[in-house]
Amino acid sequence: MERTPAPSTPPLSPPWKTSRSFPVEYHDVDALNHLNHAAYFRFMETLRCDYYLPLMHEVDPRKLDPRTLDIIVAEASCRYLAPAYYGDELLGEVTPSLPLGRTSFSLLYRFLDRDRTTVYARGRTVIVCYDYSTGTKKPIDPTRRAALEADGIDPASEGW
Repeated sequence: MERTPAPSTPPLSPPWKTSRSFPVEYHDVDALNHLNHAAYFRFMETLRCDYYLPLMHEVDPRKLDPRTLDIIVAEASCRYLAPAYYGDELLGEVTPSLPLGRTSFSLLYRFLDRDRTTVYARGRTVIVCYDYSTGTKKPIDPTRRAALEADGIDPASEGW
């Protein structure tokens, strides 16, 4: 099957602080021979952990007690811009979106080819800071707020 040419994309902003590679594996390919839409949500989950766990000052994220997490996903969306195929490798990036709310913030995601010339998809999650012991939302921790603001970008610069 021939590959569909990727649409041209506007110039990208510099690389974001948190990134990782995601190979397109066979089990993630759908009947149309390209990466299934649901895989992007799994990739966003991984990137969210890659970004947020270090903000919790954990030395080894594998030792994080899930009961200490103080966030919950309130919304997730993804825009699919170009097909990715079995054998491709996507560069996934995540960064906060400005401005931050009092108890919530958004994370933006983008999935690129290795040359950073094609954007396969852009995602967004709304994250609420949450106190699981009381079952209520809570203000963003001041130390985390400072880090989120330092890393944040204007969502309009990414087409949101």
